[in-house]
Amino acid sequence: MMDMFDLKGRVAMVTGCSGGLGVQMARALAAAGCNIVPIARRLEKLEEVAASLRADFGVEALPLRCDITSTGQVDDVVAKTMEHFGRIDILVNNAGTGAVAPAEEITDAQFENEMQIDLFGSFRVARAVAAKAMIPAGYGRVINIASMYGLVGNKIAPCSPYHAAKGGVVNLTRGLAAEWGKHGITVNAICPGYFYTPLTVETLNSDYFQDHARRVIPLERYGNEGELDTAVLFLSSPASSYVTGVALPVDGGYTCV
Repeated sequence: MMDMFDLKGRVAMVTGCSGGLGVQMARALAAAGCNIVPIARRLEKLEEVAASLRADFGVEALPLRCDITSTGQVDDVVAKTMEHFGRIDILVNNAGTGAVAPAEEITDAQFENEMQIDLFGSFRVARAVAAKAMIPAGYGRVINIASMYGLVGNKIAPCSPYHAAKGGVVNLTRGLAAEWGKHGITVNAICPGYFYTPLTVETLNSDYFQDHARRVIPLERYGNEGELDTAVLFLSSPASSYVTGVALPVDGGYTCV
């Protein structure tokens, strides 16, 4: 029987891949045989990630520095990837940020930055990858990393720009899925719950937040390292060939209550 999760020979571009969840998902894809193009702003971190992917999984890794708020830089890394590999089969739009402050105190600059990175950045990369690689190939898997906060509000961490941007990512996912299905491209979103990353560790370790998590998450805990892996592997693989336009929560049940 064909291995429905075999990604040998495929090429995945992963944004926000200098640390945290981006690296975890890149390692999951590499473990399935996928070559990886890690994208972020810090080249020295990317080179460390690429070296570990090569050493641990024997795949090719092409680290490329890119600020996803720059259309020119995005177009450049897509061109370099196509020159090197000749294909981009999978895009994981993971790069993001998060402004936490009461809505009445959020500045225009904070709101604009959130949109530029989380929403427009995701579109900017998907647009370039689809135009240059996936539409010509008649095949592609686009996976946008949204958030459970793109599906619901929250009362513990005021971050209305983040809610707005990630909600935009969820419906952008549906729009692109509807538009690009005829090209053999599936577009889906993963909506993670609370996971440890360098940006969240201090907040998640606080007694106040841990008490909140036990009360509002049916599984009564944060997500563990690796618990996003199966979602990204499923949506990247032949196993999900008839799944598109979906927003998949991986949140311990947070959004079901």
